[in-house]
Amino acid sequence: MKAERLKGHLDVLLLAAVATGEASHGYAIARRLREQSQGLLDLGEGTLYPALHRLETAELVASSWATVGGRRRRVYAITPAGRAALSREREEWGAFARAVDAILEAG
Repeated sequence: MKAERLKGHLDVLLLAAVATGEASHGYAIARRLREQSQGLLDLGEGTLYPALHRLETAELVASSWATVGGRRRRVYAITPAGRAALSREREEWGAFARAVDAILEAG
């Protein structure tokens, strides 16, 4: 799926991917999204890292340096503010999805 189709949804998808485990480096986050979406979401570095930086600036994720597989990498973890934002987004998404389903079912 092209990055432009994710506009408005990328941040919440990244928050969900980061929230599912321990701190992860960018490639692992991208792999998690790709696997969980059965290959439909395949983010390139030009999409992934600016979005992670945006989430970090908003204090929804925090980053630190860690050694992963013998390599020094920046890893990302969700913050308490990020968990709260993800919870709100999940509720809003559920309401939106129910509304869309109702309209599609009626048509």
